[in-house]
Amino acid sequence: MSETTSDVEAEVLIPLAEKPGRGFWTAALALSVVFLGGILAWSWQIKSGLRVTGLGVPEFWGIYIINFVFFIGISHAGTLISAILRITRAPWRRSFTRIAEMITVTSLPFAATCVIVDLGRPDRLFNVLLYPHLTSPILWDILCISTYMVMSCLYFYIALVPDMALCRDRLSRHGLGMTPIYRWLALGWKGTVKEKRLHHSLMTVLSVVLLALVISVHTNVGFIFGMTNKPGWHSAAIGPYFVIGAALQGLGALSAIVVAVRYFFHLEHWITEDHFNALRKFFLALACFWMYYTCVEYLTTFYGRHVPEMAIFWAKLTGPFRLSFWAMLVLCFCVPFALLITRRGPLVLKLLFAGLSANVGMWLERYSIIVPPGASPYLSWGTPPYSPSWVEWTITAGWFAGFILLFMLFTRIFPLLTVWEMKAPACHVCGTVFEEIAAEEKEG
Repeated sequence: MSETTSDVEAEVLIPLAEKPGRGFWTAALALSVVFLGGILAWSWQIKSGLRVTGLGVPEFWGIYIINFVFFIGISHAGTLISAILRITRAPWRRSFTRIAEMITVTSLPFAATCVIVDLGRPDRLFNVLLYPHLTSPILWDILCISTYMVMSCLYFYIALVPDMALCRDRLSRHGLGMTPIYRWLALGWKGTVKEKRLHHSLMTVLSVVLLALVISVHTNVGFIFGMTNKPGWHSAAIGPYFVIGAALQGLGALSAIVVAVRYFFHLEHWITEDHFNALRKFFLALACFWMYYTCVEYLTTFYGRHVPEMAIFWAKLTGPFRLSFWAMLVLCFCVPFALLITRRGPLVLKLLFAGLSANVGMWLERYSIIVPPGASPYLSWGTPPYSPSWVEWTITAGWFAGFILLFMLFTRIFPLLTVWEMKAPACHVCGTVFEEIAAEEKEG
């Protein structure tokens, strides 16, 4: 890149130094109203009980658990781009890492609260902790997600420290109220050789830990379903299937959000077509892997010919759930594959539509996994099919609005790019960071 260090610092700090415009506050107000509506609907549900939802016998899990798995999938964006690609030394990830980490940190609280909403009474969550059952995948999942949330926030903060020092030094002249907070978050960072060495070591260790956590979290989410004998859920492949689905969804969310952030904050110099092309290849590979796992899962069911399993199989392919199933296949694979198989055309728009398509498709995938087995129990209950109530849809809309609102607020508080990586080309690969440190020591 021909741009200088001062260029990237100046451009990245512009959104933090300037006051948000009318468009930002209008969007924030609209999202706040929708989020408040979700909170009020949840309050009504707590007061009235789960009878105000569409849940019941035999469909005990519905849209809340779908949203839980969905938000967990979105959170994998940060781990994929920042942690895993840091270990594999992929230089193109630098332009996306901060945005991906923001997506992770802002989506996890809504994933966790989806479970609390599904319990009906929030105090029931304490029963899992007060009376733990070590053989229950639900307990494993709570432990994994809690650890994942803490480690993701820690990883996000450690990566922020050098840039917090930059904000502390460069934004103080603007008289912003955030300056004392930046000073506190910077932890006295001065950019010495010792600090850089320690920072690199911490980032490397946390990357390895998050790599293990990102696999274990969604594997355990899959185990909640796969460890039961319920037809449609009991499968050895459901854990890996959930992992690859979360990876595809997280990358899709990142693709769409990066395009929007690049447009609204004018980061064309730092998020280029070459970066998008690398993202396109990664996205395309994950879509193909997801399709492979999907084909294996359904072919295994078809050749097994287990009667209860086949009832759910045909309910998805030709029965009452056929629309959601075929829409899932089209949106998760066909649309992204058709858009990304070639670089020709407006790559930015193609990534935007592919990312949105993959996320809608992955929501439908979770619907196809969770709802059809619940609607096809061993015993016929003679009840109508599951249909989410207005309470469930209102809470869902509120949680999505809350996620977008929280992400928007983060863009006005923290730099959108990891400046300390962007301004040191020789330092962006983990294996060469010590070359820069050694050079500084020699000059010193």
